[in-house]
Amino acid sequence: MIRVGVNGYGTIGKRVADAVNAQPDMDLVGVAKTRPNFEAERAVERGYDLYAAIEGRAHRFEDAGIELAGLVDELVAASDVVVDATPSGVGAQNRALYEEYDTPALYQGGEDADVAETSFNARANFADAVGASHVRVVSCNTTGLSRLVAPLREAYGVEKVRATLVRRGGDPAQTGRGPINDILPNPVSLPSHHGPDVNTIFPDLDIDTLGLKVPATLMHVHSVNVTLTEPPTSADDVRDLLSAESRLWLVDPDLGIDGAGKLKEYALDAGRPRGDVWENAVWSESITVEGDDLYLFQAIHQESDVVPENVDAVRAVTGSADAAESIARTNEALDLGF
Repeated sequence: MIRVGVNGYGTIGKRVADAVNAQPDMDLVGVAKTRPNFEAERAVERGYDLYAAIEGRAHRFEDAGIELAGLVDELVAASDVVVDATPSGVGAQNRALYEEYDTPALYQGGEDADVAETSFNARANFADAVGASHVRVVSCNTTGLSRLVAPLREAYGVEKVRATLVRRGGDPAQTGRGPINDILPNPVSLPSHHGPDVNTIFPDLDIDTLGLKVPATLMHVHSVNVTLTEPPTSADDVRDLLSAESRLWLVDPDLGIDGAGKLKEYALDAGRPRGDVWENAVWSESITVEGDDLYLFQAIHQESDVVPENVDAVRAVTGSADAAESIARTNEALDLGF
C-alpha cells in the first residue's frame, strides 16, 4: 500500500483525500489543516487523522474540541508521498519540509513550474514523473487543455492551438472574490498564463491563449480552435477519437445540457460527490471541422478535474504503475465516466 498524506484540506485537498481513500492500493495517512473550521470537523467525521499544519496553532484545535493526531511533520514522516494542496505559494515554502524527511511531494498548478522537476498530466506525460521527488500537477485549465491536445496530436498532428478561456470569478466558497458584476479581460495582455503552462507539458506546442473573467462560480468554459496537420475527414471522426478518451465526456445534445449549470445539475443527479465533474465536458454538437481547423467548446470543473491526476501522480512518483494501468485503476475506483 502506498501511504499518502495530504497537506491542505480545502477545495482540492478534501477531494484528493477522498479519492486517495477510495484507491485499493493506497492508504490515506491523514490530512493537515491550519485552523479548526468546518472542513477540519468533517475530516475527523470521515475518519481521517487530522494534523496541525502550524505548530503554534495546534492548541486552537483542542480549544475547538477537535482531536489531532499530531503535527504536519509527523504526517510527512509517515507518508510515502505527500500531496500539497495548500494555497498558491505555500507549497513552494513547504518544499524544504518534504526534503527534510526525504518524502516525495506533489504540488498544485498554482505553484510556479520551477517548484518541481516536472509538470504532470496523466494522459500526456506520465512517464516524465516516474521516480521524481517533486512533481507539479498542472492547473485545472492546463489539465483540460492537455487532455484534449494529447489525442489530437497523436491522431492528426497539431500545427497550432488557439483557446479563449472564459473563467469563473471564484469558487463557490470563495466569498472574498465577490460580489461582482463585471466581465474582465484577465489578463489584459496576451497571452494568458495558460498557454505557457501547457508548454510545461508539451514544450514544442504552438499555443496562444487569452482569458476573460466572468461573474460565475460553476466552471470555466473554453472556446478552442486547433489547426491540425492532417485534417480529419469529418467532425464525426473527431467525435469518435475524443469519445474513446476516458476523461473526455462528449455531452450528447439529446441531454439538453446547454451550460455549466446543467452540467453541475447532471453530476449531482448522477450521484457524483459534491457534484464533481472530473472529466472535460465537451459539447459534442460544437465539434466542427473546417478544412484543417477544428473548433469546439468544453467546460472544465475547476474544483475537481485535477483530482484523478493527483492520484495518478502518486503512482508515477512511486513507480507502482504505468500510465494506462494507473488511469484505469483511478477511473474504476472513482467510478469515473457518465
